[in-house]
Amino acid sequence: MKMLMNVPESVVADALRGMGAAHPELVVDVEGRVVVRRDAPVAGKVALVSGGGSGHEPLHGGFVGPGMLDAACPGEVFTSPVPDQMVRAAAAVDSGQGVLFIVKNYTGDVLNFQMAAELAEDEGVQVATVLVNDDVAVTDSTFTAGRRGTGATLFVEKVAGAAAEEGQPLERVEAVARQVVETSRSFGVALSACTTPSKGSPTFDLPAGELELGIGIHGEPGRERRPMMTSGEIADAAVGAILDDWRPAGPVLALVNGMGATPLLELYGFNAEVHRVLGERGVPVARTLVGNYVTSLDMAGASVTLCQADEEVLRLWDAPVQTPGLRWGR
Repeated sequence: MKMLMNVPESVVADALRGMGAAHPELVVDVEGRVVVRRDAPVAGKVALVSGGGSGHEPLHGGFVGPGMLDAACPGEVFTSPVPDQMVRAAAAVDSGQGVLFIVKNYTGDVLNFQMAAELAEDEGVQVATVLVNDDVAVTDSTFTAGRRGTGATLFVEKVAGAAAEEGQPLERVEAVARQVVETSRSFGVALSACTTPSKGSPTFDLPAGELELGIGIHGEPGRERRPMMTSGEIADAAVGAILDDWRPAGPVLALVNGMGATPLLELYGFNAEVHRVLGERGVPVARTLVGNYVTSLDMAGASVTLCQADEEVLRLWDAPVQTPGLRWGR
């Protein structure tokens, strides 16, 4: 496989150096593997810290900035960051109002963030943790005890980030983050497998003319394999899987997310089909976001995430945000 890299061993460090060069509003510690908003710690503000394996960009480092995260901890590709990174991040952004850890439900992330929370609290930092587990496709899959954390991570980081930016206290920021998790569901589809830099070949075999329904963001296989389907058929399957699991009580935020190698031409067409299915199922859409946000390296495919949007969630979603990967308002 052809990749824009020097050697696999330095791909994350090289990316962090490039990120720092492109975004002077961030402090990018390449050796310590922490990305921090330059104005941190922000006085009187709860700080948000997240992180995970690299390869899902712009998640998480691309969501550091006003209105979202205060810091992110990138691990090696598809590998959890280590507790020392998280402790450094918490110390760098804590203003005395507490820190919220936002953790995707993967075993390594859960264990390492738990250890980091204990270490940070030993140093006098108040820490709360929210676990994101929105994927309806499978339970107890590779990497995971319980459901995987996927696209809803973006909703949690944006909505909780806006609440923190307003100066809301830790218990309230944590509560709104939990509300988003509890009222969000996701389902993903792969048209091709992804290729990790270290392996240099696809992570699983997906023959021509077939697709995988219910994939994870680390190249994990899904719940079933089928012959290639049309965009409309894929939307029927993805949205149907979500609504069979959970029925929103009102309007939703919709994320139509590319897995890394799917162009916007296809994603917007897929979004039209997602809206069609939601309309047929009687689910109104309050806001829609389309693009590559929670990716799996060079995987072709897409995921759908729905989040129930009450007035407070919608207000926080619409609040200004200024990060490399997401920005509006101001």
